[in-house]
Amino acid sequence: MRTILNINQKWSFTKQTSEIPSAIDSSWEPVNLPHSWNAIDGQDGGNDYHRGTCHYAKLIEKKDLPAADRYYLEIKGANSSADVYVDGRHLAHHDGGYSTWRVDLTNSLADSSLLVIAVDNSANETVYPQMADFTFYGGLYRDVNIIAVSESHFDLDYYGAPGIKVTPAINGNNANVDVEVFVTNGKPGQTIRYTIYDAQENALQTVEASDTKANFTIENVHLWHGRKDPYLYCCEAELLQDGEVIDNVCTRFGCRSFEIDPNKGFILNGEAYPLRGVSRHQDRWGVGNALLPEHHEEDIDFIMEMGATTIRLAHYQHDQYFYDLCDEKGLVIWAEIPYISKHMPTGRENTINQMKELVAQNYNHPSIVVWGLSNEISIGGSSPDLLENHNILNDLCHEMDPTRLTTIAAVSMCKMDDPYLLIPDVVSYNHYFGWYGGDTSMNGPWFDKFHAMHPNIPIGISEYGCEALNWHNSDPRQGDYTEEYQAYYHEELIKQIHERPYLWATHVWNMFDFGADARAEGGENGQNHKGLMTFDRKYKKDSFYAYKAWLNPEPMVHLCGKRYIDRVEDVTRVTVYSNQPTVELFANGVSLGVQQNNGLPFFYFEVPNVGKTELKAVAGDCTDESVINKVEEFNEAYRLVEEGAILNWFDIVEKPGRLSLNAKMSDVISTFRGKLLFAKLMGKMLGGKKKGEKAKPMGFEVTPEMMSMMGGFTVLRLLTMAGGMMDAKFTKEDLLALNKKLSKIKMPKKK
Repeated sequence: MRTILNINQKWSFTKQTSEIPSAIDSSWEPVNLPHSWNAIDGQDGGNDYHRGTCHYAKLIEKKDLPAADRYYLEIKGANSSADVYVDGRHLAHHDGGYSTWRVDLTNSLADSSLLVIAVDNSANETVYPQMADFTFYGGLYRDVNIIAVSESHFDLDYYGAPGIKVTPAINGNNANVDVEVFVTNGKPGQTIRYTIYDAQENALQTVEASDTKANFTIENVHLWHGRKDPYLYCCEAELLQDGEVIDNVCTRFGCRSFEIDPNKGFILNGEAYPLRGVSRHQDRWGVGNALLPEHHEEDIDFIMEMGATTIRLAHYQHDQYFYDLCDEKGLVIWAEIPYISKHMPTGRENTINQMKELVAQNYNHPSIVVWGLSNEISIGGSSPDLLENHNILNDLCHEMDPTRLTTIAAVSMCKMDDPYLLIPDVVSYNHYFGWYGGDTSMNGPWFDKFHAMHPNIPIGISEYGCEALNWHNSDPRQGDYTEEYQAYYHEELIKQIHERPYLWATHVWNMFDFGADARAEGGENGQNHKGLMTFDRKYKKDSFYAYKAWLNPEPMVHLCGKRYIDRVEDVTRVTVYSNQPTVELFANGVSLGVQQNNGLPFFYFEVPNVGKTELKAVAGDCTDESVINKVEEFNEAYRLVEEGAILNWFDIVEKPGRLSLNAKMSDVISTFRGKLLFAKLMGKMLGGKKKGEKAKPMGFEVTPEMMSMMGGFTVLRLLTMAGGMMDAKFTKEDLLALNKKLSKIKMPKKK
């Protein structure tokens, strides 16, 4: 019988050697798995985390292993390339840091053998990912096992797959279930016993045959219906020889049907089932990506509390345990490979291999409905090689799995008529209108335009979001990293998504803050802070509760701004989120009125700000409390002062009714004098552009959509970004001189 022996304990680790040892070196660091060597330096900023080859070693005593004919090493995650050695002999190499792979150790194990795994996360041009906005943590960061099996056994060699494949198809009230197994070293006379179990582990049907394929009919099938009813069956296959079980495998599966309609969105088992949720990275503060089961469980509990119906598991294959949790909880999943940002002509074979592993290993999960081909890969345009690579992946997915659809996450710069959009079955876009550029109001109309241009292509939002830390302001502005602006941003996006049921799926970027060691933003380097929760999972930002009020039917009320206590204004706005019909707000026990739910769960109250005010929100049986305090001067502890910035936005002198560096570009160029001023400035910045050549500031062609997006930037933010991306440097004196010129131009009248 198959035995799986976990060998996570008592490894020796080093970054210091390039030699494959012949014995355990006492100077090496003792570690247990899961382990990442970038758990700290991959999150502290500077883009200087250790990337290279590190070694793990462990002594394997054969007497400690179960008696078996064959022994396989199973590695569930080694980022990003790895080599396996036994007693100095090289056995295997693997490229791809997020999938399971196995190595046959049988003929290499002595009574006592030294197992060494060399793991390498250094930069190269063949293994994805190589350019992305997250840390590529190195390490043996998931479980490592030894699987002991008989000579005849269910396959362990095919792309890390489980050796059993279950395909249910709904037929009226019943389900036809095809089961296929894959046997290595099968012998005449052996048979396979297939058994289907219900969720209570009652055997429903059993078939014994010599065939590696079987078919079952489940009458009056209990459907897997998302969060409403995530019902799971189980299929077990046993390999028998002379009536004795010599190997077995089992897998859970769900019976469900789905379609994605360009006008109606996602449909599950014939019912409209809006996919509204989040994206998730797999790392944590101080842990990197070496997560334990309790970390995965806590993450999914938070996502469930928020009310999500879907998760985009970005930007790579996640732990099998997390996919199992998604099956159990009824979350609908987008699974993808790390074909991201930078297309590498030399990386095609790796995209194919990673996709084969993703599909083969995850075929049986009912939660997964789409395979993601790539993310923001067309950021530099669609080359013939890129298009061919996508066509190969798309065809591969349909060949390996005709039951699911394919998708991509396109970036804003990707034009609506790009041929790459026609390759997958459905499309989503990563848009940050209202954060990196543009205005929040641009999101909905952009999708309406796409929907009108491509009425037969289902369109969704694969990423949207903005960053927030513990900064606060009553007049939040795009780019200020305040919790108040993030809350406003998500309120506006929720309003626009709510009005567009044709969006097949929407995924907030991101559920949690995550490690991105190259980042230096928001006052805390080394992280992307777009999460609805902090990196350590200790604090739910106000935007988390905006989604909870919108998506989770469990009665709730939340007072926003609990960390924003000191306020200077005489009357301050207080926002309350609730999914109840009415909300009443009390200030020091005095009612400020009752507001009705107008279809969205956002309530805004004007609160007199005198001395200390204790606030209490009441919605049905739910209450929440907070405190505000009147101060004469703004509490500077609430304001981000960007280190290294030539100017911060609040240092700029603004004249009433006049333009400034804090004005939006759309306002500046809507005036004649402002347009002239920036035409001269852009001419200097673009320098040597040839006559007739299209302008490509920051490397992108300036289309009307790009101009609209750039119009949402403040002048200061646009010039700051241009300084980093176009090598156009501005001194403090340059910016102040420009502000002086702008202050002579009247602000355009609002139409």
